Amino acid sequence: MPSIFNDLLTTPAHAQSAGGGFLSADGLMAMLPYVAMFGIFYFLLIRPQQVKQKQLRNQLSTLRRGDRVLTAGGVIGVVQKVQPDSNEVEVEIAQGVRVLVLRDTISSVITSSATPANDSAPEKPAKKA
Repeated sequence: MPSIFNDLLTTPAHAQSAGGGFLSADGLMAMLPYVAMFGIFYFLLIRPQQVKQKQLRNQLSTLRRGDRVLTAGGVIGVVQKVQPDSNEVEVEIAQGVRVLVLRDTISSVITSSATPANDSAPEKPAKKA
């Protein structure tokens, strides 16, 4: 009787091909989908997020008075005072209401008062009468 239960609960071992391992053609082909998925995730998700974070860091480092910002809490305000030696920024969220926020809690710069060096508006040619 014990041999019947033993036969039902165990599976017979099947012979497998010998050797090969990870560096064989089978091992490399088994890893190919994982490598492809990582490449897709990197170029579609990870890399664009890194570029976006770098752009935000640059915007935060060049904050100026008059910039409209959005905080992580969803509050929109205008930068009134930037302290370069501190991580605090004074933001006006309503007429006469100013709050100190940490630079790290600013999630985006909506409009910037800073203009790049060579961005002057081209003059329109005069119309002939």
